Amino acid sequence: MTSTDPTNSGTTHINAPAGVPFITIVREFDAPVDALYHAYTDPDLVARWLGPRRYTLTIREWDLRSGGTWSYAHTVPGEDAFYGFHGSFHSVDPGKRIVQTFEFEGAPGHVSLESATFEPVGDRSRVVVHSVYQSLEARDAMISSGMEGGVTEGYEQLDDILAEQGA
Repeated sequence: MTSTDPTNSGTTHINAPAGVPFITIVREFDAPVDALYHAYTDPDLVARWLGPRRYTLTIREWDLRSGGTWSYAHTVPGEDAFYGFHGSFHSVDPGKRIVQTFEFEGAPGHVSLESATFEPVGDRSRVVVHSVYQSLEARDAMISSGMEGGVTEGYEQLDDILAEQGA
């Protein structure tokens, strides 16, 4: 699975190599690293961009520190759909890297470990998200869930937020 060229802002590259339980997502943004990191870590901003456009995200818990926990839920206005997620922040290196667990409440026990690394690219920035799943089947289930569309739409919304902030 590969989207478009990750070296251009506004494009998302998703790589799920055959035979290993990994997904790597690379995306560049027309904003400096500090603005991107802030949008990734401020719960009010996260609620505005994370996930597909038609979903509403409610942050239930957000303790951004090494050892802290997080929880949020996506709902679809006018529908009974509810998608809860939670995890813990294992390592937070401000402005540089976040390592956390990720668990979909609809599939308890299927925990992935994710790192998000923030890199400067001139006056722009890049985020590299690497997710490790407990099995190839769990990774493939994530891919088949519509993850690519949700990630792409979420990052498009993040572009809008960064532009609003003049980043």
